Amino acid sequence: MIFGVEQKDTQSIFKTSIVQQTAFWSEVKQQQGVHSLAFNFKVHQQIVSNDCIASESNYIETDILVLLQHIDAKYTIAYIPYGPEIEPDEENQGKFLEELSESLRAYLPPTCILIRYDLAWRSQWATQPEHFDRQGNWIGPPEKNYQEFRLNFGTQHWNLKKSNSNILPSNTIFLNLRPNQAHLLRSMKPKTRYNIHLSIKKGVEVKAVGMENLDTWYSLYRETAIRNNLRLNSMEYFRTVLTANAQDSDSPAEVQLLIAEIDHLPLAAMFLVISNKRGTYLYGASSSEKRNYMATYALQWKAMQIAQQKGCEEYDFFGVSPRPDPAHPMYGLFKFKSGFGGQLHHRMGCWDYPLLPKRYSLFKAAEMNGKGYHL
Repeated sequence: MIFGVEQKDTQSIFKTSIVQQTAFWSEVKQQQGVHSLAFNFKVHQQIVSNDCIASESNYIETDILVLLQHIDAKYTIAYIPYGPEIEPDEENQGKFLEELSESLRAYLPPTCILIRYDLAWRSQWATQPEHFDRQGNWIGPPEKNYQEFRLNFGTQHWNLKKSNSNILPSNTIFLNLRPNQAHLLRSMKPKTRYNIHLSIKKGVEVKAVGMENLDTWYSLYRETAIRNNLRLNSMEYFRTVLTANAQDSDSPAEVQLLIAEIDHLPLAAMFLVISNKRGTYLYGASSSEKRNYMATYALQWKAMQIAQQKGCEEYDFFGVSPRPDPAHPMYGLFKFKSGFGGQLHHRMGCWDYPLLPKRYSLFKAAEMNGKGYHL
């Protein structure tokens, strides 16, 4: 059903709003030592939509970025961040992933243990009333075995496995940037709107800076990571993100490092990535000093304004808790980001297609007992 898979240069990856499926992201990861591959593939529309009329010419052409990560001297895993972009009808998703996996198998190293899809598709359980509480908050998907039964239904090999954890955020908030700025402000929660005005009134200024301010960013980032007990990336990690714009490719991205400050004292900073029609809040950090200046609110508002000026139609807040649960470690982000408006989106998260079953069992055990593999 999926046929004609063809490898191509990563610089030829099609333009997309999904940052992690661009030539820009491929360049970032290659500079960080992760090998990347790109493929064109065709899929018949009948495997995407049940409403499609059968015809030999009804094929969709698209592409996909695959990251090859070594987990030891011999074995690798193939990781597909927020891909594939094309989203089939729910009842066709398992069959689609199976066909795609088997088509990709021949292009991957014989020591590749699995293909891991970090699916940006809407969760199949995010539209069902029984998965929401009386307040309208999403309870979440069912147990793994039920998820696997549903996704594998209709497949030949029943080989799709729900990963033990997700790598990229599986819950986010998308904000529609098409309305004018006055409308965006009116659509925010009153406290958020008030904090934006308060921050500006107190004199907080937000400016776009370059590589010369990377030390400032990293100081704020380190403070934030320590304060929230987060995994700490290196300075070089962020240097690659700031420099790898891939302007000579078919799917570049524009990266802006924004810093909010008062009297030259940095209070908050973030990486804004513009990709096609979407602005993404990729990384953020803030100081413990002068928190009453509400600098993070001015920072986000400025980022939204910049994205809108660049022609973006939506803004991705990139990671929140799935519901307003104070016990969740990302609840603070939910409270902050949801105040700007937008719609909560629940993704399918990570799914594995084992290529070497015995080795995959060992890999899963190692993941459960360790910190996992961060891609």
